[in-house]
Amino acid sequence: MRLRALLENDALGLRLLGGDEELDRTVRGVMTTDLKDPSRYLSGGELVLTGLAWLRDPEDAEPFVRILASAGVAALAAGEAELGDIPDDLVQACSRHRLPLFAVNESVAFATITEHVVRQVSGERAGDLAAVVDRHRRLMTSGPAGGGPEVVLDLLGSDLDLRAWVLSPTGRQIAGAGEPLEPSLAATLAGEHLAATRTGRRGPHRLNLGGSTYSLFPIRNTGRGAAPAARDIRETVLSDWLLAVEADAGDWPAARLDLLQGVTQLIAVERDRRDAARTVRRRLAQEVLELVQTGAAPAEIAARLRVAAPVLLPGLGSAPHWQVVVARVEWDETVDSGPIAQSLLEEILVDPSTSGADSSDRIAVAHSGDEAIALVPLAAAPLPDSEDDLPATALGLHADALLAAVRAPLSSGLADDGRLTLGVSAAVHSAEGLRGALEEARHARRVAAARPGRVCAAGHHELASHVLLLPFVPDDVRRAFTARLLDPLRDYDRRHRAELIPTLEAFLDCDGSWTRCATRLHLHVNTLRYRVGRIEQLTGRDLSRLEDKLDFFLALRMS
Repeated sequence: MRLRALLENDALGLRLLGGDEELDRTVRGVMTTDLKDPSRYLSGGELVLTGLAWLRDPEDAEPFVRILASAGVAALAAGEAELGDIPDDLVQACSRHRLPLFAVNESVAFATITEHVVRQVSGERAGDLAAVVDRHRRLMTSGPAGGGPEVVLDLLGSDLDLRAWVLSPTGRQIAGAGEPLEPSLAATLAGEHLAATRTGRRGPHRLNLGGSTYSLFPIRNTGRGAAPAARDIRETVLSDWLLAVEADAGDWPAARLDLLQGVTQLIAVERDRRDAARTVRRRLAQEVLELVQTGAAPAEIAARLRVAAPVLLPGLGSAPHWQVVVARVEWDETVDSGPIAQSLLEEILVDPSTSGADSSDRIAVAHSGDEAIALVPLAAAPLPDSEDDLPATALGLHADALLAAVRAPLSSGLADDGRLTLGVSAAVHSAEGLRGALEEARHARRVAAARPGRVCAAGHHELASHVLLLPFVPDDVRRAFTARLLDPLRDYDRRHRAELIPTLEAFLDCDGSWTRCATRLHLHVNTLRYRVGRIEQLTGRDLSRLEDKLDFFLALRMS
């Protein structure tokens, strides 16, 4: 807004004392001060309001006005309530420094002027930003122009003082302006958004974390190129991006809410473009998968891998190693979960420490029925002559790391009726090994499915242990076996708060060592012996016998 617009509003009670030729200056903000030196709080373009409490002697006016002029303020407005007429020394100092000076009638509160200026400036900025957003939407819709989400987020920060980030369902930052979100905070925001979406609440969702309020906007394309609305929220909840804004949108006017909805639509265009770019990688994965599953010759599979390698790892030069990851999303009711698992697996396999919409360009995921299968290339040093010489943990993805990065937010999206299970194969470096890697990943996923929890994962290293057998134990046998061994202990713990189950777990984990177990549980050895004796008495088992130890161990694992 211009200075002359302030004079045209009689309700503001302003009278111009000097600076007629400067009334076309732009006002970008307002600040009230009675400090002799307010320079540290000035950034330029402000209308400075003062009650003149700093003016003790006539010589105080010159340095005060010089500070304001050096800071580039738009004008000074002095209140008449304290001193009556504005002192001549101040009027002359403003004239020397070409600083417009207003007198504020004693009947007008500074708060009235502040509210008017802020409302006008914010409205103008929002209008300017809305025009920019609309222009970028048209550019991005018609072609790869506009600069991507970061441009609009920068505008939100510079023009509306809003810090904002685009996050994936796992909490990975895809775009942002300024400092990135701390990863645990981003994961919490994503989880809260997924939980609110599953309950059917309309966005924006608001929450307070660490003293800051965040408003979470779903990113869905509702423009001309939008896909048909999902029949079931579960078809999209695990793949939609969100816009997190550090502000409380609860008291925003409709115009600002509409503006943020426009921003989400603009980002959705970028999301659609990214998904379209995945088509080639998905097709490559589908072709390799079909060859592997139909028993094609290794030479034919190797030829397809040679085609895939330059697309997924451009400039690598030599054939990479490969890993297979299998994912399955299951709901209590019938939902077409294959595409859901495919989209989700593409996100899960992105390194959570990376940002950007294109950071998944090296991941190829196909889906077969309700199962998603990822072909993950690994650029690594040359392998030994024999794959048997390669340490199991030397290369690639690890199930535990994948699980830690995504379990908390995705569990919120899966709520009480969904499960995600993941299986990870070992790394292979030939077409001959790919079929085995696929079966290994599928088997690891079945091991994960036998575990409790909404999000579970298992890796190839677990398939060489006793847990390989657990997925194939029928549910009724599993329940009967664990109930026979553990229910007496649970009942006793419930009645006496004796902690026999935790004691049993610690005793087995310490390989039956009385000293180590007592130290871990912070107990006297005699107390530990009493508890173990009670366990044996209640169950009729002997924890000095290997067979009974093994039974307890398996019962705990299956419970």
